[in-house]
Amino acid sequence: MAEIRAGASGIAPRRILILLALAAAVLVAFVAVQNLASNAVYYLTPTEAKEHHVGPGTPVRLGGLVLPGTLQYDAQSRTLVFAIGDGTTNIAVVGNGAPPALLREGAGAVVEGSFAEDGTFRATSVIAKHDERYAPPSPGKTPEHQTSQ
Repeated sequence: MAEIRAGASGIAPRRILILLALAAAVLVAFVAVQNLASNAVYYLTPTEAKEHHVGPGTPVRLGGLVLPGTLQYDAQSRTLVFAIGDGTTNIAVVGNGAPPALLREGAGAVVEGSFAEDGTFRATSVIAKHDERYAPPSPGKTPEHQTSQ
């Protein structure tokens, strides 16, 4: 009679469990990467947008500093106008709606929208970037806002 050994007829149950655990880990990692990528905010600098020849009407995000002396908001028409730059290229931005509370000259901003035929950027969304510095307030004291320079 032939001798029958455990596992000789196929893959051992232990190997199946290891393969299933590995497949589950790969699936979880894939889903996590997909969700994180869709929530990440990527943007071009004004110089990169110029170098990539982003055409009128193409949706894009731009990021840069709000240039001093350019921030204007007309409350009657709800028109927001300012310029952003990256030290090399400056772009005029026109948007509708109230400016974000942290939007100020000299601070970072990310705008979503598209270029118009005249080269201005028509923003559908304006996001003010906050300062990366954090200092916890002293116990019992109200923190001071760092929104003005």
